[in-house]
Amino acid sequence: MTHQARAGACVTVACAVAMTLGGCGDSGADRAAPGTKSGSGSASKTASTSASAPAPGSAATGEGKSGGREVLPGLPSAGEARQALGKLAVAAPRPMSGYSRGAFPHWAQQGNKCDTRETVLERDGQGVKRDAECRAVSGTWRSFYDDKTFTAASQVDIDHIVPLANAWRSGADTWTNDKRKAFANDLTHPQLLTVSAATNRSKGDQSPDQWQPPAKSAWCVYGRAWTSVKSTYGLTVTEEERKMLTTMLGTCTA
Repeated sequence: MTHQARAGACVTVACAVAMTLGGCGDSGADRAAPGTKSGSGSASKTASTSASAPAPGSAATGEGKSGGREVLPGLPSAGEARQALGKLAVAAPRPMSGYSRGAFPHWAQQGNKCDTRETVLERDGQGVKRDAECRAVSGTWRSFYDDKTFTAASQVDIDHIVPLANAWRSGADTWTNDKRKAFANDLTHPQLLTVSAATNRSKGDQSPDQWQPPAKSAWCVYGRAWTSVKSTYGLTVTEEERKMLTTMLGTCTA
C-alpha cells in the first residue's frame, strides 16, 4: 500500500470513529416516558434547557424525535386521523361520580422488574441507564410538548395522551377494571408519552379545546394521537373538542 493510500485509509477510520462517538442524530431522541412511580414525576426543580437541535419535526407537521411518529406506536397518518375523527360520536361529558385514578390501575409490571413507566422512559430516552430495580438513573429526554431537553428522569412525567379522567367522562366509566388497566398501560397505541413535568401538570385532565401543547409544532402529532386513542377505545368527544382536533389536524402537511 502506498503512503497516500495508507493516509486515505486512516482518514476513513478516523471519520468512522468520530461518527460512532458522536452518535446518530436521530437515534435516541425519538422516545418519551411516564411520570413517576406514583404517576406524576418528581417535583424537583426543573433544570431544563431549550433544545439546540431542531424542534420535533418541522414547524408544519410537529413530527420528530420526541413524541413523533417514530416514538408513538400506532400513530395514524393525518388522513387516517381525519377519517377517524369524522366517525367519533359527539356527546356531552359524562358525570365524574365514582371516578378515582385507582379505577385505572397504572404502571403495571412489564417483566424484569420494569413497570410501564420505566418501559416508556427507556423507549423514549437517549442513553438511558437503569439500576438493578429497573429505575432510570441517567439519560436524556426531549419533551415534545415544549421543545425542551432534560437529563434526569425526575424532571419528566409520562403523560396519558387522553387523560384518565377525560376517558372516564367519555365512556370509560362503563368499562371493566381490566379494560381500564389496559388503557392506562397501553404500549401499543399512541397513548403514553414522556414530556416535561411542567407541561403534564398544566395539562391535567383537559381536552384539546382546553389545553394545547405550548409548541405549536406538536399540534399535528398530538391531534393524531388523541383522535387515534379515542377511536380505538370508542370514546366520545365534545363538539368543542372535535373542532379543536380539526384545527390541530389542519396543521399537518399531509
